[in-house]
Amino acid sequence: GRACVRLPAVTAVLYGALAALALLGVRDVLFLYEENRCSMTYMYEYPEYLKIKLPKKTARRYPAYELYLYGEGNYAEENKNLLLTGIPVLFLPGNAGSYKQVRSLGSIALRKAEDVDFKYHFNFFSINFNEELVALYGGSLQRQTKFVHECIKVILKLYRDREFAPTSVAIVGHSMGGLVARALLSLKNFKPELINLLITQATPHVAPVLPLDQYLTDFYAAVNNHWILKAQDLRNLTTLSVAGGFRDYQVRSGLAFLPRLSQHDSALSVVSSAVPRAWASTDHLSIVWCKELILATIRALFDLIDENTRQITEDPRKRMAVLKHHFVRHPAKMFEENPEALMELTGAFTWITVKASKWTYSVYNDSDGKYFTFPLASHRKSHSHVYCENSMLDTSSWIYGCMNNNSLTCLEATDLSWRAELLPTTKVVILKLQDYPSLSHIVIQVPPAAGNKYTLACEFFKEDSRTVQLPVTHLLSFGLSSSKILLNSSGLLYNVQLQHFNQIYQAFKIYIESHCQSLKERKPSVYRLHIPWSHEDSITVVKVPSFTEISAKLHIARPQNDSRVPELNIYSSSDCQYEVSNTHLFHGFYPYNLVFQIIRFHAGALPVYVISNILLAYGGQLSTLKGTGQCLDFSHELVRTAKPYKVEPLISIVVFLHGFNWFREIWESLSLPEVDAAVLSSQDAWFPLVSLILFLFGTGIAYWSGIFFCISLRLFSSLWLSLMRPTGPQKDNRLITPRRLCGVLSLALVSWTTCGAFAVFIIYLQYLCKVLKETSQNSSEHPVKTQSSMDSTSKAAQQLSKSATAEALNSLKMHVTILYLFTWIVLLNLPSLIYWLKNLRYNIRLDPDPCRATAIILVCILEILMNSSTSAVKSSKLLRIAAKVPLPLSVAMLAFGRMHLYKVPHFVTFSLLLHLLCCIV
Repeated sequence: GRACVRLPAVTAVLYGALAALALLGVRDVLFLYEENRCSMTYMYEYPEYLKIKLPKKTARRYPAYELYLYGEGNYAEENKNLLLTGIPVLFLPGNAGSYKQVRSLGSIALRKAEDVDFKYHFNFFSINFNEELVALYGGSLQRQTKFVHECIKVILKLYRDREFAPTSVAIVGHSMGGLVARALLSLKNFKPELINLLITQATPHVAPVLPLDQYLTDFYAAVNNHWILKAQDLRNLTTLSVAGGFRDYQVRSGLAFLPRLSQHDSALSVVSSAVPRAWASTDHLSIVWCKELILATIRALFDLIDENTRQITEDPRKRMAVLKHHFVRHPAKMFEENPEALMELTGAFTWITVKASKWTYSVYNDSDGKYFTFPLASHRKSHSHVYCENSMLDTSSWIYGCMNNNSLTCLEATDLSWRAELLPTTKVVILKLQDYPSLSHIVIQVPPAAGNKYTLACEFFKEDSRTVQLPVTHLLSFGLSSSKILLNSSGLLYNVQLQHFNQIYQAFKIYIESHCQSLKERKPSVYRLHIPWSHEDSITVVKVPSFTEISAKLHIARPQNDSRVPELNIYSSSDCQYEVSNTHLFHGFYPYNLVFQIIRFHAGALPVYVISNILLAYGGQLSTLKGTGQCLDFSHELVRTAKPYKVEPLISIVVFLHGFNWFREIWESLSLPEVDAAVLSSQDAWFPLVSLILFLFGTGIAYWSGIFFCISLRLFSSLWLSLMRPTGPQKDNRLITPRRLCGVLSLALVSWTTCGAFAVFIIYLQYLCKVLKETSQNSSEHPVKTQSSMDSTSKAAQQLSKSATAEALNSLKMHVTILYLFTWIVLLNLPSLIYWLKNLRYNIRLDPDPCRATAIILVCILEILMNSSTSAVKSSKLLRIAAKVPLPLSVAMLAFGRMHLYKVPHFVTFSLLLHLLCCIV
């Protein structure tokens, strides 16, 4: 029981605080986000899934996969003979996803088709991937991609000889399904014209969330490299990526942004919180059924139909225009490919001239139509912009630009409603007068309103008077700098520029307090956090007066060649004052929010830092064993050896030198892999303090999880002692015996014929039983030995007994540390074990197996190492090397393991191999 010794209270509290801070960061990512603003999608009739018969060769090659056609009610009955006449759309589920997730898209598309009397309709197909864990095991991604290719050919054959037979399939992919869809284009025999539209939902395009095996990272590299190198071949494919925002803690939105290709404009990436008419962040699953997002997707699909071919248009420019209309900027009008440039304003409407710079008009049961004209000549000198808003959220035109000088009529007008933007409670237009030199008037149309009540307002203003700067907290301010501004003019629009807000590690709160002169009912205020370099805006609607808190965080950093500044747009009430600040008591404390951003972006790398700390403590134990002949417990060695200055400076220097071409050339000539921190730095997802903070978190987690591990061992050893009869000391002290050799060969065979992770798990259980047995023996024998030594007459026997007890305790301490280190390796290999167990009915052998080779080596090492003692290691000539190697291995682990978690077991295996050699040599 003495293998785990407590440290001084101060150290324990320090490491406890570090572990607690890391856990708080995890809690923030998992639970502290906006409430779910999505509506659930419901089916109008019972959903049915018709299984499509596949060619025998395909069915035999992919026994676990299936293809289905979605249907409801009469529509499902009509399609049972597969005489399809619609537009094919294929849904690909993601990690552990179900083919039944297609029902939200399929059901709403069916209702929309009914609205147009089935002039156009879509046939939604879905693939059953057997709910495979492809985000954790990449070995089946290539197989899934090839199966999708076969399904596309089967789907297109169903439409053969139809009047409007499709030549391509639109694909909607959720999560990893979106990546599989992109991978289709990297297949050698795939024809790119088979897909012309791809919509991905919460798909991690940039990199895997957890790079747990090489097949996963290689798959990503192949797909992303193909999309960059073959960009010209992808011009006819239009791709939309929708990210979930901060509610999606599984796939952060920065990973869902498609690689930027300068050659062509056929890819669009948006965050769901910025999508018009949705304006809601979604979690990883709700993005599939979020009614607001599904409606936007279906509306876009119907607008993409070409009337001549009755299929999705072949014009890539129109496809992109439709997607931008529904997912980026909605003008509150139905999509038109070529809207009329000029028109004449007619009708028996009253013409009213408005000369004031500010105008408001409330409409309620107006029986007569009106045209309000605003002459621009008088405003051009004193004002730079005009802003108009309309709370009537219909899709008709309402604002025009007049090109003649007669204010009483407008013979020739341009429809400025296309310049409008839809917000949750109003539609707004902002025009820069300088951009419209030919316009003489602006005309607002107010049609007769039967029972409708709405408000219109316009104002002319100078941009400088409505733009204010708000400096935000930066890395070295530690939340101590505060900024506050008061907006006390009577304007309808303010732009608050957030100065120096351009990095992902910046996270703070913005507080807006509104005060109004009277208590009358007024329209809600709209606050929009606008990020100009990516479509990741967030919108908040509040009643006034009110106190509002807005969380300001970025999904992606500002590109290096971009100088634009994020803005807080305040669409206000004219008789209210607004006070804007970026700190409020301790709520905006910067380091606290900084921790949360680090966890959000780099939580996947925490296991690497924990294992690196354990490896340093393990090396410290070997070093102490060599120097003093004694083995300190894990906790003491962790405090002594886990120093950031031993590890971090070297990595920081390498990352800095990677910025120079000459160093990169030398590095590449040595065939060294790229340092992970340098890759993250090039993606603007890295800064020097990240690694230091993660290392300290790793130390705290390693310490407290180590304490928990030791306590658990004690409890289980007590249980072991009560259930098992204590056995005497082992008589055969040989490391290699025929029985152990048979055990090694058996587990190596298990690893080769079934699953490497399974063999690793078996050897782990063996080692655990061995340590529990030794722990129980140590706790039971210790008092007995003390009594016998007191009664002994022989001093030599007493000394021998003490020496044997100390040696047994040293060995136990070493075994506990190795088992603790091995526990983390088992956890990293667990996903492939789960995948293998889930697919056992289809194949007893996991192929490909990411940890087969490592498993065989680990089995050989641990079968011998678990029976070793520190007495054999002390006298080894290799102990000096074995004690020094963990430090460089820890550095290498942090340099090359952050974005490649599967490399971590290799470093640990090498260290254990040296320990094994110390037992032999």
